[in-house]
Formats: sequence, C-alpha cells, structure tokens
Amino acid sequence: MDRPRLILYLAAPRGFCAGVDRAIKIVEMAIQKWGAPVYVRHEIVHNKFVVDGLREKGAVFVEELDECPSDRPVIFSAHGVPKAVPAEAARREMVYVDATCPLVSKVHIEAERHHENGLQMVMIGHAGHPETLGTMGQLPEGEVLLVETVADVAEISPRDPSKLAFITQTTLSVDDTADIVAALKARFPAIVGPHKEDICYATTNRQEAVKAVAPKIDALLVIGAPNSSNSKRLVEVGQAAGCAYAQLVQRADDIDWRALGAAKAVGVTAGASAPEILVNEVIDAFRARFDVTLELVETALENVEFKVPRVLREPA
Repeated sequence: MDRPRLILYLAAPRGFCAGVDRAIKIVEMAIQKWGAPVYVRHEIVHNKFVVDGLREKGAVFVEELDECPSDRPVIFSAHGVPKAVPAEAARREMVYVDATCPLVSKVHIEAERHHENGLQMVMIGHAGHPETLGTMGQLPEGEVLLVETVADVAEISPRDPSKLAFITQTTLSVDDTADIVAALKARFPAIVGPHKEDICYATTNRQEAVKAVAPKIDALLVIGAPNSSNSKRLVEVGQAAGCAYAQLVQRADDIDWRALGAAKAVGVTAGASAPEILVNEVIDAFRARFDVTLELVETALENVEFKVPRVLREPA
C-alpha cells in the first residue's frame, strides 16, 4: 500500500544551544578528570535523555547540596544557583564547578550592578523555575520582585518607584515579554532596562524559526522536556503564529498520531536542551508511516561557543 505523502519542515536553528553544550561537556570532563561519581545539583539541563546518558557515565543528580558528600566534586546546573549555594560549598571545602550558562551569569552580574547602584529589581520570569530562583538568589531577600504576567505589574509594590530596574529569565517568549516590559515602562517610567536583551540568542532564534515555519504547516511538534521553559515557549509561539495543533513531545514514542489526523505538512523543532539524535528519531518515525519530503526552514546561523571553566582544562 502506498504511504501518504507528507512534507516535514525542519526548523533551524533548533536543539542544543552553546550553554547546554558547555554544561554537558563540563559534566563529562569532570567525570574524566576526577572519576565517578561526580554530583550534579539539579538536572544539568532539562532533558531526560541527556540526564540519563550522563547518569550512566557516573553523574549523580541531587536536588540540594546537603545530599552531596564533601569529598566528591559537585557541579551546578546550567540554570544557575543562588549565591548561598557556592558559599556553602566553599564552607564545606568541596571541589565545585559552576556550569551556569554565561548568558544567565550576565543577568546575575546585571542584577548585582543595579543593586549596588541602589535600584530594586523587577524580574520577569516563572516562579519556581531554577533559573528564576538562581537569579533572585543573587541579591538579598526582598530586593527582587517577580512578575510573570502583564497583570502582575499592577500588583507589585516597590520601595521607591523611581529607583527600579528590570531583568528577565533568558528562556521566555520574546513577544509576551515585550508586553510585560511595556506595562512596566507605562507604570514606572523611570525603570532601567538591560544594556542588551536578557532573553538569550538561542531562545530568540528558535522562536523566530517557529514563526517562519508556522504558515506552512498543519501541525507542529516541539521536541523537549515538560519542565523545559524554552521548549514550552516554542509550543506557545507556534500556537500564537497560527498552528492549530502544536504538541510537546519528549521522544518519537510520545507522538499522538491520531491527533495529527490527515496533516499534509508538519513542522519539527527542538528546545535548546534536546539533542539532535531525538530529532532524527522523530524523522524516522514519520518515514515509517509516510512518504516524507524533508524541507529545511533556516532563519539564522549560530556559531556561538563558550569555553569550559579552566579547572577542567588543567590536568588533575
């Protein structure tokens, strides 16, 4: 029987960003240097496939530092940690490596600089997300006010409305964040913004690629983890751009084939912590069911690379 024809539009850029690539390398190099086990506070990146692969190599994932023995190295995740965490690691004389993405570290430095200048911070981010907790934890209690939505802007009560600055989580929806920034500027005209956009290049690029694919497709699949902020934003961006059906899948096994119905064109992208091997797995699953034509929709070229910390480049 002839298989139905289907065009698979691959969004590019997609998948691993430089910060994720660096964080995974840090864990692998730490295991090579110090042997197993190496402890990692929180998932190094939000992807089960990646975390399981590192666990097999000798990484032990924990939620808090007090679960780590003092005599083994510990790595802090790409999302960043509150200042109290490295301080406690130093107090316990632990060997630790910070895998915080340099673009998240940039936001931390920005927050500290504004704090030193006497400004209270407003953070646009998701409550409870590790990156938000890490960024808010750079400053003393009460110095960072969190807003998640435009409605939240009306609810905050800053100490001095004329002495405010804002920062954002790096993995937010560009369009949603623009609306919140506009609301902040309308209510607090003196508020100071970042020198350069806090939302990282990779988040922005992946969202732009989805917007370019959206008009061509009947359905969108985003490969990523349910706890991955940037992956969930890609689903929302697809829906906002007119995709009637957009689904987040961790792997090919999660695809709801019935929901795709009689789709003739499907878009595929991957969040910044999803490896390309999972994209290929999804393509193979489509090829098993359809006569597939692959089309690449590329909106940007990425050549960013971040160095791993010096301690890992030196011999043990």
